[in-house]
Amino acid sequence: MTEDFAFKISTLCFDENYTPADHTRLTTNFANLARGENRQENLRRALTMIDNRFNALAHWDNPKGDRYAVELGIVSADLDVDGNGGDFPAIEMLKTTIVDHKTGARIEGIVGNSFSSYVRDYDFSVRLMDHNKGRDGFSVPENYGDLHGNLFKLFVTSPAYQENFAKRPVFCLSVSHNKTYHRTANEHPVLGFEYQPDTTSLTEAYFRKMGLQVRYFMPKNSAAPLAFFFFGDLLNDYSTLELISTISTMESFQRIYRPEIYNANAAAGTVFQPSLDHQDFSPTRIVYDREERSQLAIKQGKYAEKHFIKPYRDILDAWSAQYAAQ
Repeated sequence: MTEDFAFKISTLCFDENYTPADHTRLTTNFANLARGENRQENLRRALTMIDNRFNALAHWDNPKGDRYAVELGIVSADLDVDGNGGDFPAIEMLKTTIVDHKTGARIEGIVGNSFSSYVRDYDFSVRLMDHNKGRDGFSVPENYGDLHGNLFKLFVTSPAYQENFAKRPVFCLSVSHNKTYHRTANEHPVLGFEYQPDTTSLTEAYFRKMGLQVRYFMPKNSAAPLAFFFFGDLLNDYSTLELISTISTMESFQRIYRPEIYNANAAAGTVFQPSLDHQDFSPTRIVYDREERSQLAIKQGKYAEKHFIKPYRDILDAWSAQYAAQ
Protein backbone atom coordinates (compact mmCIF):
# COMPACT_ATOMS: atom_id res chain seq x y z
CA MET A 1 0.00 0.00 0.00
CA THR A 2 2.73 2.50 0.93
CA GLU A 3 4.32 2.15 -2.50
CA ASP A 4 1.27 3.93 -3.93
CA PHE A 5 1.96 7.02 -1.81
CA ALA A 6 4.23 9.22 -3.93
CA PHE A 7 5.45 12.74 -3.20
CA LYS A 8 6.31 15.23 -5.90
CA ILE A 9 8.46 18.21 -4.88
CA SER A 10 8.65 21.58 -6.61
CA THR A 11 10.30 24.85 -5.58
CA LEU A 12 9.22 28.42 -6.30
CA CYS A 13 11.27 31.53 -5.62
CA PHE A 14 9.92 33.76 -2.83
CA ASP A 15 10.79 37.34 -3.78
CA GLU A 16 9.00 40.65 -4.20
CA ASN A 17 7.28 39.34 -7.34
CA TYR A 18 5.89 36.21 -5.67
CA THR A 19 2.21 35.38 -6.19
CA PRO A 20 0.63 32.47 -4.27
CA ALA A 21 -0.32 29.43 -6.35
CA ASP A 22 -3.97 28.42 -6.43
CA HIS A 23 -3.39 25.51 -4.03
CA THR A 24 -1.26 27.45 -1.51
CA ARG A 25 -2.67 27.89 2.00
CA LEU A 26 -3.29 31.62 2.34
CA THR A 27 -2.65 31.56 6.09
CA THR A 28 0.96 30.53 5.47
CA ASN A 29 3.50 33.16 6.53
CA PHE A 30 4.84 33.88 3.06
CA ALA A 31 1.52 33.67 1.19
CA ASN A 32 -0.28 35.99 3.59
CA LEU A 33 2.10 38.84 2.75
CA ALA A 34 1.66 38.47 -1.00
CA ARG A 35 -1.94 39.64 -1.18
CA GLY A 36 -3.76 42.93 -1.45
CA GLU A 37 -2.73 46.31 -2.78
CA ASN A 38 0.37 46.46 -0.56
CA ARG A 39 1.65 43.02 -1.56
CA GLN A 40 4.90 44.03 -3.27
CA GLU A 41 5.79 46.56 -0.60
CA ASN A 42 5.03 43.97 2.09
CA LEU A 43 7.31 41.44 0.42
CA ARG A 44 10.14 43.90 -0.16
CA ARG A 45 10.10 45.08 3.45
CA ALA A 46 9.94 41.55 4.85
CA LEU A 47 12.90 40.41 2.74
CA THR A 48 14.89 43.47 3.83
CA MET A 49 14.14 42.64 7.47
CA ILE A 50 15.44 39.11 6.94
CA ASP A 51 18.71 40.27 5.32
CA ASN A 52 19.32 42.90 7.98
CA ARG A 53 18.73 40.43 10.80
CA PHE A 54 21.02 37.86 9.19
CA ASN A 55 23.87 40.36 8.89
CA ALA A 56 23.37 41.53 12.48
CA LEU A 57 23.80 37.95 13.71
CA ALA A 58 26.62 37.08 11.27
CA HIS A 59 28.59 40.18 12.20
CA TRP A 60 32.18 38.81 12.04
CA ASP A 61 34.18 39.84 8.92
CA ASN A 62 31.12 41.90 8.07
CA PRO A 63 31.99 45.51 9.04
CA LYS A 64 29.28 47.19 6.94
CA GLY A 65 26.58 44.66 7.84
CA ASP A 66 25.82 43.88 4.20
CA ARG A 67 27.93 40.84 3.39
CA TYR A 68 25.07 38.35 3.20
CA ALA A 69 21.65 38.01 1.63
CA VAL A 70 19.07 35.27 2.18
CA GLU A 71 17.21 33.78 -0.76
CA LEU A 72 14.01 31.89 0.01
CA GLY A 73 12.44 29.09 -1.95
CA ILE A 74 8.94 27.75 -1.32
CA VAL A 75 9.10 23.96 -1.28
CA SER A 76 5.79 22.31 -2.18
CA ALA A 77 5.25 18.58 -1.66
CA ASP A 78 2.20 17.18 -3.43
CA LEU A 79 0.95 13.70 -2.50
CA ASP A 80 -0.56 11.16 -4.87
CA VAL A 81 -2.47 8.68 -2.69
CA ASP A 82 -3.81 6.15 -5.18
CA GLY A 83 -1.26 6.37 -7.97
CA ASN A 84 -3.68 7.99 -10.39
CA GLY A 85 -1.97 11.36 -10.54
CA GLY A 86 -4.47 13.12 -8.26
CA ASP A 87 -1.97 15.27 -6.37
CA PHE A 88 -3.04 16.87 -3.10
CA PRO A 89 -0.95 19.81 -1.76
CA ALA A 90 0.26 18.04 1.39
CA ILE A 91 3.10 20.22 2.72
CA GLU A 92 4.77 23.54 2.04
CA MET A 93 8.00 24.73 3.65
CA LEU A 94 10.71 27.32 3.09
CA LYS A 95 14.27 26.62 2.07
CA THR A 96 17.00 29.19 2.74
CA THR A 97 20.05 29.82 0.59
CA ILE A 98 22.75 32.19 1.87
CA VAL A 99 24.49 34.44 -0.65
CA ASP A 100 27.95 35.64 0.41
CA HIS A 101 28.61 38.87 -1.51
CA LYS A 102 32.26 38.89 -0.39
CA THR A 103 33.21 35.50 -1.83
CA GLY A 104 30.40 34.99 -4.33
CA ALA A 105 29.52 31.70 -2.66
CA ARG A 106 26.02 30.31 -2.44
CA ILE A 107 25.63 28.36 0.80
CA GLU A 108 22.86 25.86 1.48
CA GLY A 109 20.69 26.90 4.37
CA ILE A 110 17.99 24.99 6.23
CA VAL A 111 14.83 23.50 4.77
CA GLY A 112 11.70 23.74 6.89
CA ASN A 113 11.45 27.07 8.71
CA SER A 114 7.76 27.76 8.09
CA PHE A 115 5.40 24.77 8.07
CA SER A 116 2.21 24.68 6.02
CA SER A 117 -0.29 21.82 5.95
CA TYR A 118 -3.94 21.62 4.93
CA VAL A 119 -4.32 18.47 7.03
CA ARG A 120 -3.13 20.36 10.11
CA ASP A 121 -5.83 22.97 9.38
CA TYR A 122 -8.35 20.14 9.24
CA ASP A 123 -7.15 18.70 12.55
CA PHE A 124 -7.10 22.00 14.47
CA SER A 125 -9.88 24.01 12.83
CA VAL A 126 -12.41 21.32 11.86
CA ARG A 127 -11.89 18.01 13.66
CA LEU A 128 -10.86 19.43 17.03
CA MET A 129 -13.58 22.08 17.01
CA ASP A 130 -16.29 19.59 16.01
CA HIS A 131 -15.12 17.18 18.72
CA ASN A 132 -15.45 19.82 21.44
CA LYS A 133 -18.80 21.30 20.42
CA GLY A 134 -21.26 21.02 23.30
CA ARG A 135 -18.70 19.39 25.61
CA ASP A 136 -17.90 20.41 29.16
CA GLY A 137 -14.17 20.91 29.20
CA PHE A 138 -11.61 20.39 26.46
CA SER A 139 -10.39 17.07 25.05
CA VAL A 140 -8.79 15.74 21.87
CA PRO A 141 -10.24 13.02 19.63
CA GLU A 142 -8.85 9.51 19.64
CA ASN A 143 -5.76 9.12 17.42
CA TYR A 144 -5.60 12.88 17.03
CA GLY A 145 -2.72 13.88 14.78
CA ASP A 146 -1.71 10.30 13.95
CA LEU A 147 -2.46 10.50 10.23
CA HIS A 148 -0.73 13.85 9.80
CA GLY A 149 2.29 12.71 11.80
CA ASN A 150 2.68 9.51 9.81
CA LEU A 151 2.35 11.34 6.49
CA PHE A 152 5.04 13.79 7.53
CA LYS A 153 7.44 11.04 8.65
CA LEU A 154 6.83 9.25 5.35
CA PHE A 155 7.65 12.47 3.51
CA VAL A 156 10.95 13.07 5.33
CA THR A 157 12.11 9.52 4.61
CA SER A 158 10.80 9.49 1.03
CA PRO A 159 13.09 9.28 -2.01
CA ALA A 160 11.72 12.65 -3.16
CA TYR A 161 12.87 14.37 0.03
CA GLN A 162 16.24 12.65 0.23
CA GLU A 163 17.03 13.39 -3.40
CA ASN A 164 16.43 17.11 -2.86
CA PHE A 165 17.71 17.83 0.66
CA ALA A 166 20.84 16.78 2.52
CA LYS A 167 19.54 17.43 6.03
CA ARG A 168 16.29 16.96 7.87
CA PRO A 169 14.01 19.97 8.37
CA VAL A 170 13.90 22.48 11.21
CA PHE A 171 10.75 24.50 11.88
CA CYS A 172 10.64 27.70 13.89
CA LEU A 173 7.38 28.82 15.53
CA SER A 174 6.27 31.45 18.01
CA VAL A 175 5.99 30.69 21.70
CA SER A 176 2.58 29.97 23.19
CA HIS A 177 0.80 32.79 24.99
CA ASN A 178 -0.73 30.16 27.31
CA LYS A 179 2.57 29.15 28.91
CA THR A 180 5.28 30.65 31.10
CA TYR A 181 8.92 30.27 30.07
CA HIS A 182 11.94 30.27 32.39
CA ARG A 183 15.41 31.23 31.19
CA THR A 184 18.12 28.67 31.91
CA ALA A 185 21.89 29.08 32.26
CA ASN A 186 22.42 27.30 28.93
CA GLU A 187 23.59 29.78 26.28
CA HIS A 188 24.38 28.90 22.67
CA PRO A 189 26.60 31.30 20.67
CA VAL A 190 23.98 31.71 17.92
CA LEU A 191 20.66 30.50 19.34
CA GLY A 192 21.17 32.43 22.58
CA PHE A 193 19.72 31.61 25.99
CA GLU A 194 17.58 28.52 26.30
CA TYR A 195 14.16 28.76 27.94
CA GLN A 196 12.08 26.00 29.49
CA PRO A 197 8.25 26.07 29.45
CA ASP A 198 6.25 25.32 32.58
CA THR A 199 4.03 22.82 30.77
CA THR A 200 3.61 21.05 27.45
CA SER A 201 1.05 22.03 24.81
CA LEU A 202 -1.20 20.54 22.15
CA THR A 203 1.10 21.94 19.46
CA GLU A 204 4.11 20.21 21.01
CA ALA A 205 2.18 16.93 21.21
CA TYR A 206 1.12 17.33 17.58
CA PHE A 207 4.67 17.90 16.39
CA ARG A 208 5.92 14.95 18.48
CA LYS A 209 3.66 12.73 16.38
CA MET A 210 5.58 14.08 13.38
CA GLY A 211 8.77 12.79 15.01
CA LEU A 212 9.95 16.25 16.09
CA GLN A 213 11.23 17.46 19.43
CA VAL A 214 11.31 21.08 20.57
CA ARG A 215 13.67 23.48 22.33
CA TYR A 216 13.22 27.18 23.05
CA PHE A 217 15.98 29.74 22.52
CA MET A 218 16.16 33.54 22.49
CA PRO A 219 18.88 34.80 20.13
CA LYS A 220 20.89 37.90 20.93
CA ASN A 221 18.89 41.14 20.61
CA SER A 222 15.63 39.24 20.20
CA ALA A 223 12.55 40.25 22.18
CA ALA A 224 11.31 36.74 22.97
CA PRO A 225 12.25 33.06 22.64
CA LEU A 226 11.48 31.07 19.52
CA ALA A 227 10.32 27.45 19.39
CA PHE A 228 12.62 25.22 17.29
CA PHE A 229 11.16 21.88 16.19
CA PHE A 230 13.73 19.42 14.87
CA PHE A 231 15.05 15.87 14.50
CA GLY A 232 18.36 14.76 15.95
CA ASP A 233 20.68 17.35 17.51
CA LEU A 234 19.73 20.95 16.78
CA LEU A 235 22.93 22.40 18.23
CA ASN A 236 25.38 20.16 16.36
CA ASP A 237 23.69 18.97 13.18
CA TYR A 238 23.55 22.44 11.61
CA SER A 239 26.19 25.06 10.90
CA THR A 240 26.26 28.55 12.36
CA LEU A 241 25.13 30.16 9.11
CA GLU A 242 22.37 27.57 8.66
CA LEU A 243 20.96 28.38 12.10
CA ILE A 244 21.22 32.12 11.45
CA SER A 245 19.28 31.71 8.20
CA THR A 246 16.38 30.16 10.12
CA ILE A 247 16.48 32.69 12.95
CA SER A 248 16.57 35.69 10.63
CA THR A 249 13.77 34.37 8.42
CA MET A 250 11.34 33.21 11.06
CA GLU A 251 11.97 35.94 13.64
CA SER A 252 11.20 38.49 10.91
CA PHE A 253 7.91 36.76 10.13
CA GLN A 254 7.03 36.66 13.84
CA ARG A 255 7.80 40.37 14.22
CA ILE A 256 5.15 40.94 11.55
CA TYR A 257 2.55 38.44 12.81
CA ARG A 258 3.15 38.65 16.57
CA PRO A 259 4.54 42.19 17.13
CA GLU A 260 3.17 42.24 20.70
CA ILE A 261 5.65 39.46 21.48
CA TYR A 262 8.49 39.68 18.95
CA ASN A 263 8.59 43.42 18.35
CA ALA A 264 8.09 44.36 22.00
CA ASN A 265 10.07 47.34 23.22
CA ALA A 266 11.47 45.36 26.16
CA ALA A 267 13.03 41.91 25.88
CA ALA A 268 11.82 38.84 27.76
CA GLY A 269 13.27 38.49 31.25
CA THR A 270 14.25 35.41 33.21
CA VAL A 271 10.56 34.53 33.59
CA PHE A 272 8.46 35.26 30.52
CA GLN A 273 4.76 34.94 29.83
CA PRO A 274 3.91 36.02 26.26
CA SER A 275 0.75 38.02 25.69
CA LEU A 276 -1.01 39.21 22.55
CA ASP A 277 -2.58 41.92 24.72
CA HIS A 278 0.83 43.49 25.42
CA GLN A 279 0.73 47.16 24.37
CA ASP A 280 4.38 48.24 24.61
CA PHE A 281 5.51 47.19 21.13
CA SER A 282 6.44 48.76 17.82
CA PRO A 283 4.21 47.81 14.88
CA THR A 284 5.97 46.97 11.64
CA ARG A 285 5.03 48.86 8.49
CA ILE A 286 3.77 45.65 6.94
CA VAL A 287 0.04 45.07 6.49
CA TYR A 288 -1.37 41.90 8.05
CA ASP A 289 -4.95 40.86 8.88
CA ARG A 290 -4.89 38.51 11.87
CA GLU A 291 -8.66 38.05 11.97
CA GLU A 292 -8.80 37.02 8.33
CA ARG A 293 -6.09 34.46 8.98
CA SER A 294 -8.22 32.77 11.65
CA GLN A 295 -11.22 32.61 9.34
CA LEU A 296 -9.16 31.19 6.50
CA ALA A 297 -7.84 28.38 8.70
CA ILE A 298 -11.39 27.00 9.01
CA LYS A 299 -12.03 27.38 5.29
CA GLN A 300 -8.77 25.61 4.47
CA GLY A 301 -9.49 22.83 6.94
CA LYS A 302 -12.81 22.18 5.23
CA TYR A 303 -11.00 22.14 1.88
CA ALA A 304 -8.75 19.35 3.17
CA GLU A 305 -11.77 17.47 4.52
CA LYS A 306 -13.60 17.68 1.19
CA HIS A 307 -10.73 16.97 -1.20
CA PHE A 308 -8.49 14.66 0.84
CA ILE A 309 -9.87 13.25 4.10
CA LYS A 310 -13.34 12.17 2.95
CA PRO A 311 -12.46 10.83 -0.54
CA TYR A 312 -9.54 8.77 0.77
CA ARG A 313 -10.59 8.11 4.35
CA ASP A 314 -10.55 4.31 4.14
CA ILE A 315 -7.21 4.23 2.32
CA LEU A 316 -5.64 6.75 4.69
CA ASP A 317 -6.88 5.06 7.86
CA ALA A 318 -5.67 1.64 6.74
CA TRP A 319 -2.31 3.01 5.61
CA SER A 320 -1.76 5.00 8.81
CA ALA A 321 -2.47 1.96 11.00
CA GLN A 322 -0.13 -0.16 8.90
CA TYR A 323 2.59 2.51 8.97
CA ALA A 324 2.37 2.90 12.76
CA ALA A 325 2.69 -0.87 13.20
CA GLN A 326 5.94 -1.04 11.25
